Amino acid sequence: MEDIYCFGGNPLDRASERRGDREWIAKVLADPETRILALRDLKPFTRGTAAPALDWQPVEQWHDQIDSGATLLFLGLGDGRAHFAIDATGSSVAPDVDTELVDVRALAPAIAVGEAAILAEARSLLDWHARHRFCAQCGSPTRVASAGWVRRCPDCRASHFPRTDPVVIMLAIHGDRGLLGRNRRRAGARFSCLAGFVEPGETLEEAVRREVREESGIRCGRVRYLAAQPWPFPSSLMIGFLAEALTAEITVDPEELAEARWFHRDEIREMVARAASGADDPSRVSLPAPIAIAHHICRRWSNGLDRL
Repeated sequence: MEDIYCFGGNPLDRASERRGDREWIAKVLADPETRILALRDLKPFTRGTAAPALDWQPVEQWHDQIDSGATLLFLGLGDGRAHFAIDATGSSVAPDVDTELVDVRALAPAIAVGEAAILAEARSLLDWHARHRFCAQCGSPTRVASAGWVRRCPDCRASHFPRTDPVVIMLAIHGDRGLLGRNRRRAGARFSCLAGFVEPGETLEEAVRREVREESGIRCGRVRYLAAQPWPFPSSLMIGFLAEALTAEITVDPEELAEARWFHRDEIREMVARAASGADDPSRVSLPAPIAIAHHICRRWSNGLDRL
């Protein structure tokens, strides 16, 4: 799978070696060419409605918020300038900022692929900071360090780093049929690939087999990696697979799924087309929109582009 999916393809050079250089960070924050992306309640500031775009603003408009301690993240270098993100939640916005707040799920499909990937980076990091204000080792308040990429405890000196949770997402196939499930917490008739978090001490292939068996009772053999997608809700890496189903009788785990079904390749191809059109009827059996890697796993398999 060579496609770049939503939230992938970040064009910035993350320049991770610069994060701990306080003098350099201070220098670029004083550079009028530096740009900053503000998010409030994890929603980014945007401009435009018919063709929305991230609202990259001159950094000087945000110096008061930076000086007052708002969470600031160095995202990377691009177009000859440094790019930052700032948590504007609870902050007074500069008076000359004219912007709109848009939910990331709604915005991502409408903006450029690279911008959506930068947004995923910013949202995931800001969400992590909001959830990790206290040291997991001693409970003391932590401080932001390394330009937003570390939180350090001043008491026990522990360092805490952003985490990405690996999630396997797979289409189990049996001949010309693919296994899809409907989440019990999701209203309507939306089906998707089965998915689950990788557990400690487990390979990705083992996680695929375990999750399919736990959720549907289906046992799998061969597993083939396809592609991965960052998923900033809050910070996961969706790792896509095809899996060879060795059995066909479904036994659903009611704690996980409302139902699971085998769908013929032709049915999945039709569902993909409806989801891609954006005019899917929620009362009909459907698939996720193209924002999700599940859509593309189903699309590529149903069109014969990927096979075990």
